[in-house]
Amino acid sequence: MSKCSLKKSQSNLDFKFMSFFFSIRDTFHSPVVKIKKSEIKTGDVVLDYGCGSGSYTIPAAEIVGKSGKVYAADIHPLAIKKVQKRTVKKELTNIITIQTDLDTGLDDKSIDVVICFDVLHDIPDKERLIKEWYRILKNGGKLGFDDHHAKEEEILTTITKGNLFKLEKKNEKFYLFIKV
Repeated sequence: MSKCSLKKSQSNLDFKFMSFFFSIRDTFHSPVVKIKKSEIKTGDVVLDYGCGSGSYTIPAAEIVGKSGKVYAADIHPLAIKKVQKRTVKKELTNIITIQTDLDTGLDDKSIDVVICFDVLHDIPDKERLIKEWYRILKNGGKLGFDDHHAKEEEILTTITKGNLFKLEKKNEKFYLFIKV
């Protein structure tokens, strides 16, 4: 893990509460909606950055199919264990977990789509993370993004700073950026 890139990891109890809340949320607001807005398709290689309990990892893996792959990255060890458990239960073989607080360790230009939902507000070094996404995304790669903790102007300024990404589409509070 890289040094001091993310605020202190939440406690195990906080993570378990969050996972429980997400399971209820996912019942009423299907994660597939955001996955479809991210334009993930069969055969894609996806990074779910800040995967948490895998709400978006699992449907992304089902969409990319056996010819695709999903990397599920999170700082919290319980997130990694939860995603691994759900992966086995769903009999998915195309999910790889990465425990990290910023750097993914993935190869340059190896990812088609990065999804990052409700995570960026917790990252102190946002510029470094955005550069990491830029590094790992293929040319023309996409970033599916939302963070209800930030206002639109802050999101647009943060993601497009340095001209690494440009906004391709906006749908309510969901943003789809493309690597420049």
